[in-house]
Amino acid sequence: MMILRSSPASPFGRKIRIAAALLDLADRISVVQADTGKPDDPLRKDNPLGKLPVLVPEGGKPIYDSRVILEYLDYLAGAGKIFPNGSRRFEVLTLQALADGILDASILRVYEVRMRSEDKREANWVAYQADKVARGLRVLEANPPALSSGIPDAGQIPLACALGYQDLRFEGKWREGHPNLVAWLDAFAKAVPAFEETRFTG
Repeated sequence: MMILRSSPASPFGRKIRIAAALLDLADRISVVQADTGKPDDPLRKDNPLGKLPVLVPEGGKPIYDSRVILEYLDYLAGAGKIFPNGSRRFEVLTLQALADGILDASILRVYEVRMRSEDKREANWVAYQADKVARGLRVLEANPPALSSGIPDAGQIPLACALGYQDLRFEGKWREGHPNLVAWLDAFAKAVPAFEETRFTG
């Protein structure tokens, strides 16, 4: 049994769990909650960066970060399932980079509030990160990715998680002014039951 070290609220861990379900690998993975704030958490032994998620294959070396884990799961499933071959692969990788970038900027906004007292917060830094998210959503709204005819790919999965994280941490304010993306996420959720099954509401 493989071990996935993650947390219920981690959008990066969520995309691994969704991919595992889509690739029929979920029954081979045990999800173990990790705490990035605890120095003695096994997470730091498996990933010296102390970041979520980490996948520990049975008898193998830990694998991180989430992009590498997605590649590994695709490999286990026979390859070419969520990472297409040919020129389209680069479209998927670019969408993955954009979605992960939106997530990175969003998490930095959350950490600024969580880790700093109000008098030490950098408003310009928060605005800088928020603008990254806004620009990314604007590009995606103008041209939402078409859902794959088979299972969603490695660009669409993190995009759904990035939008879900906006709902979780920013009260879904992104939905106003992005009707195409709202429709896209609704279609994704309908096609992928694991999206709702991995939703965190705490």
